[in-house]
Amino acid sequence: MNKTIDRIAWESLTTAVPVRRARVDAAQWRAFTAAVRDAGGRLLTLWASDVRDLAGGFLVRATLQDQQGLAVLELPLTESAPEYPTLTPTFPNTARMQRAAYDMIGVRAAGDDARPWLRHEAWPTNTFPLRRDFPAAHRYDIGTPAYPFVPVEGDGVHEIPVGPVHAGIIESGHFRFSIVGEKVLRLEQRLGYVHKGIEKRFESMTLGDGQRLAARVSGDSAVAFSWAYCMALESLCHTTLSARALWLRAFCLERERIANHLGDLGALGNDAGFAVGLTQFSLLKENVLQSNVAAFGYRYPMDYVIPGGVALDLADDVRTALLREGEALARDVASLRRIYDDHTGLQDRFIGAGRVEPALAARLGLTGLAGRASSQLWDLRCDHPSAPYNTLGVHMVSHRSGDVAARVIVRFDEVVESLRLCQQLLEQLPGGPIHSELGATPETGFGTGCVEGWRGPVLIALDNAGNIIRRCHAHDPSWHNWPVLEHAVIDNIVPDFPLINKSFNLSYSGHDL
Repeated sequence: MNKTIDRIAWESLTTAVPVRRARVDAAQWRAFTAAVRDAGGRLLTLWASDVRDLAGGFLVRATLQDQQGLAVLELPLTESAPEYPTLTPTFPNTARMQRAAYDMIGVRAAGDDARPWLRHEAWPTNTFPLRRDFPAAHRYDIGTPAYPFVPVEGDGVHEIPVGPVHAGIIESGHFRFSIVGEKVLRLEQRLGYVHKGIEKRFESMTLGDGQRLAARVSGDSAVAFSWAYCMALESLCHTTLSARALWLRAFCLERERIANHLGDLGALGNDAGFAVGLTQFSLLKENVLQSNVAAFGYRYPMDYVIPGGVALDLADDVRTALLREGEALARDVASLRRIYDDHTGLQDRFIGAGRVEPALAARLGLTGLAGRASSQLWDLRCDHPSAPYNTLGVHMVSHRSGDVAARVIVRFDEVVESLRLCQQLLEQLPGGPIHSELGATPETGFGTGCVEGWRGPVLIALDNAGNIIRRCHAHDPSWHNWPVLEHAVIDNIVPDFPLINKSFNLSYSGHDL
């Protein structure tokens, strides 16, 4: 028995997934996180809040997942000494989150990497944009940042800097390769070039309007972020949704997973020199997006999941058409999979490239589909299934080899599984309303929502002050997987980096809030 942990006083939250939270001291902060790691649990996110106008000082929070569900730790910090015990030795994937917490709020993890992460001299030193007294409308002179990359030295070693502006319509990120010949010795990333101020913008919005901004955190995960936000708000307001609304949300989420996997499978074929794959999978993805208009009113359903339910019911003729579309899509995907499997050139590029062994994946916290391709058996739809997943029997897809080939296989298998789920959701769709009125909003409160998006777990943590958002933390799973990409590319050749990078397909936008 650990007496330090036993003294933690937990409060259960009313939400779709089991969540408990507790105020802890520094000893409990360290002890509980270590206990979760030792028991095979994982860390989902870490962030900080300015509460100087309420209780005084700051709060640093961490959400972890163990067998009981999600656990939210809250560690108060004084304004005069806003420092807390680092979690990096326990969970290395917290390193960048802790650096970001300092950049945004000014709370420091003791003894950790002091280099900025999201700060690019867009605001002055000792000024922190997520503090409540930060003048958001004020414009500062933009400085010229000098970022201390870690040098690599030795005979024949040289550097290749790539980005932040790339030869294509993609978002900004810098990749510093240290190489010998064509072999990569080290990769160091620098992100945060497109800081949009989303978390600050949340603070001036009503609780109802917040869903629209959440849906736009990362456009390819609009449904996951919308659902996580609404789950957090419905938790805050103690609102129970109708079965039909939840089933329609799940149907929409699975179609988001299918569309993104189809797009990635085509892009991976193209990066391996098989342009026909891109053409064929792009056609299939486009068909799914066009059908989304009839089902949800949007190609990318940004405002379909709304607080209390969904915005549009599914007509019977549309449901029939979607069932037929699903059957045809399953046949087409199976046909293309046979081509991918039998294509020697593709398999030669896929197999062994960008390998992340399961032990390394576990230590670094690789998550989502990339984690499952390295035998990390986490999927919220199976771990802590909320309605309707608790009745659907989701089959978790996984693989052990951890290379590009495994990430391709997991995508194929997850498309098949999502098509099965969509068929089940359409055939057994319950009746009833698609929207419920939200319950009373507390004067102040905290709610959280977590959804297994196509990349991995998407989390929203929401604090309110009446009907206004006081703080909204939006967490994309890419935070965990960007650092692992640095390891995946080691000992590979530089020309394979685009293929390896695409096999992860991480979000810049979801990271650069």
